Amino acid sequence: MKKHNFSAGPSILAKEVIENTAKAVLDLNGIGLSVMEISHRGKDFQAIMDETVELFKELLDIPDNYHVLFLGGGASLQFCMIPFNLLNKKAAYLETGSWAKKAIKEAKGFGEVEVVASSADSNFSYIPSDFSIPGDADYFHITTNNTIFGTEIHEDYDSPVPMVADMSSDIFSRPVDISKYALIYGGAQKNLGPAGATFVIIRDDILGKVERHIPTMLDYRTHIENGSMFNTPPCLPVYTCLETLRWLKKLGGVSAMYKLNREKAEILYGEIERNPLFRGTAEKDSRSLMNICFVMNDEYRELEKEFLEFATSKGMVGLKGHRSVGGFRASTYNAMPVESVQALVDVMKEFEKIKLS
Repeated sequence: MKKHNFSAGPSILAKEVIENTAKAVLDLNGIGLSVMEISHRGKDFQAIMDETVELFKELLDIPDNYHVLFLGGGASLQFCMIPFNLLNKKAAYLETGSWAKKAIKEAKGFGEVEVVASSADSNFSYIPSDFSIPGDADYFHITTNNTIFGTEIHEDYDSPVPMVADMSSDIFSRPVDISKYALIYGGAQKNLGPAGATFVIIRDDILGKVERHIPTMLDYRTHIENGSMFNTPPCLPVYTCLETLRWLKKLGGVSAMYKLNREKAEILYGEIERNPLFRGTAEKDSRSLMNICFVMNDEYRELEKEFLEFATSKGMVGLKGHRSVGGFRASTYNAMPVESVQALVDVMKEFEKIKLS
């Protein structure tokens, strides 16, 4: 039986990306060595890193005054690394979910934090729109997609101060005006590769302005100066990121992926709205293209466990919603084919027929 992987992360990868990575694990480009055992200082891995950075910049149309880094520690390490490097007196944060809350918590250890708006009052079911960004902040931080609550920021804000964005779960899913951001970061394990690699896109002019001592490994300048090679990078995850970027370019790049992602979301949200058994949890204008969250309607709440078991028996994997929301979550990242989304819709229709006919 075919499996349809809706897991929120680590998540689905394109089949050819997995296959090509598997080949490189056995033998990288016919050199007789695995990509896992070659030196990160050698020419073979340097070529991998160079192409990965080059494709990253090409596909996102990143201006020349930005650097692309691959680090360890996940987005969670960036929660403290960002204020360590950027927060001199005050930072502004938009609170839209659990990961934003965690970022805020870490930043408070380095200076004043102003939360400009929050959607906690409705369990983060929407993206706040009525807020102003303080002009005296060192930076303004947003989380563009909220995997747990299924909301997403669909625009690139104009900010009077340097803007920082956690794009862990929607990078490469839609066109982004990189020039509006001072720093973009995220874990790779949703739209880019396996767990273990963290990407950082950082503009030259925002560094070197804090007064505190920054430990060597937590200083972005260390990694810029050493091309992400100050210490051993996550070599295998970086290689898989390269294969994903090659795959993405072959499909037509970010604009083509954006069109596909909107198609997938339209199919699934359409069924959620049509099917009397279900309802969405995010407000319509804030709904995510990447993480589609829904629950049973109140009168059918007792069917939740039964539907999950039914969907699992049909090959649907990773549909259980986060405990903060409950219900179901279908993560439809770039590598998720339309056919899998349609398969889920068919399961929802079949369950409806069984229960309501």
